[in-house]
Amino acid sequence: MRYHYEKPKIYKAVYGTIYACDHPVYAQCTLYQIGDKGLAVIQQRYSKDTKQTWWNEIDPWLVDALYLHPNFIEFFNERGGKPKDGIYPTVSIRQIMWALKMKPIQKERWETNFDRRLI
Repeated sequence: MRYHYEKPKIYKAVYGTIYACDHPVYAQCTLYQIGDKGLAVIQQRYSKDTKQTWWNEIDPWLVDALYLHPNFIEFFNERGGKPKDGIYPTVSIRQIMWALKMKPIQKERWETNFDRRLI
């Protein structure tokens, strides 16, 4: 049994789009839109050269796995919303994977998390 979500050998991102905005935490995210509501999902990255971390869109192999999950629509309806000043409600990849009861991606030592529900 696998404990962590593993990258599939074949994948295609169909449902989410990369969205650029002026958010204080990130510049790009993966945006899921249904009608006029949207939900932004971000993932933390790390540069070994500069030892810096930043937040941006999620890995393409996770995009459809999240959207096609049976509980995604319920989560989307609860947490998604209309944009305010061009910024949609945002969650981290870990927040949504835990909420959907998916196996999480492996946590790296350098990762941080948000203490609050809203990002």
